[in-house]
Amino acid sequence: MSYASTALALAGRVAESQAEPVRRAAALIVAALRAGGVVNAFGSGHSEAIAMEIAGRAGGLVPSNRLSPRDLVLYGGRPPSVLTPELERDPAVAHEIYDLAPVEPQDVFVLVSSSGVNGTVVELATLVKERGHPLVAITSVAHSTRMTSRHPSGVKLMDLADVVLDNGSPYGDAILDLPDGGTFGAVSTLTSALLAQMVVTEAVEELVALGERPPIYLSVNVTGGDEHNSALESRYAGRIRRGS
Repeated sequence: MSYASTALALAGRVAESQAEPVRRAAALIVAALRAGGVVNAFGSGHSEAIAMEIAGRAGGLVPSNRLSPRDLVLYGGRPPSVLTPELERDPAVAHEIYDLAPVEPQDVFVLVSSSGVNGTVVELATLVKERGHPLVAITSVAHSTRMTSRHPSGVKLMDLADVVLDNGSPYGDAILDLPDGGTFGAVSTLTSALLAQMVVTEAVEELVALGERPPIYLSVNVTGGDEHNSALESRYAGRIRRGS
């Protein structure tokens, strides 16, 4: 149980230390939604799982999009062979992803990268800020601080965000020590997912406090889920997409 106890203790510290940044991130989302915007979430590699926590998830916000390197194939006509592990290091990819998305000026972005240094995510963050969008970053401050940016500008994701949510994972991500040196047991996905859900639920609670009925997905595996979701999605026709 050493992994569970260590990871849960870290998750508790993250929840406590990030409460105020979570509130500020939620306020950005609420403002965007009330202005007719949507939440665009992006992650590559394992961080793509966190974007899935934000966009298109049961119990989450309908006005949301998941951006991904695979958009180049799904929406841009590129061959599947373009999807290599090295793709997330190419700054040019960010321009294609942004241009392929149904982005409007009032949208807010949540970009997820534990290292926060790869070319695609840093370039996308740069584009987001140049276009005037609010930007929330979910990253590991400890890991990113020890890294050199792979972006030509030398900046990192956390340098560009309006709000930084620190997932608390250590340099290298793993939290358990091997007897002869090294570590194992990655934790960033767990704590980043926690932060993603904290932000979404805080935003929903703020909308309720303002007297609004938040557009929330039901699970498609409950009676009436498909009909409920389709009705809500129709409000955002042309603004959200649900590619695989």
